[in-house]
Amino acid sequence: MGQIKHSQTEKGGSFFYELEGKSLAAMTYIRAGEHKIIIDHTEVDPSLKGQSIGKKLQAELVDYVRKNGIKVMPLCPFANATFKKTPEWQDVLA
Repeated sequence: MGQIKHSQTEKGGSFFYELEGKSLAAMTYIRAGEHKIIIDHTEVDPSLKGQSIGKKLQAELVDYVRKNGIKVMPLCPFANATFKKTPEWQDVLA
């Protein structure tokens, strides 16, 4: 089983799924000020289809933003659709 990791830069970052040292999925974001991020892209390798990896990446992101007082703008179609289907995550939306 792989693990989800988080990397950051000054301009943004990503939550990514890594298996045996290889990144197979990622949800990327850019910073929009000190307390807001924009999810701009989600990509999951076809080999992980049906494992809810995209939603797991988003769950990690939601935990991170809650702990850090950050609001989210989901411009990525996948992230936006997942927020709409997950009422318990509405509190982090900008």
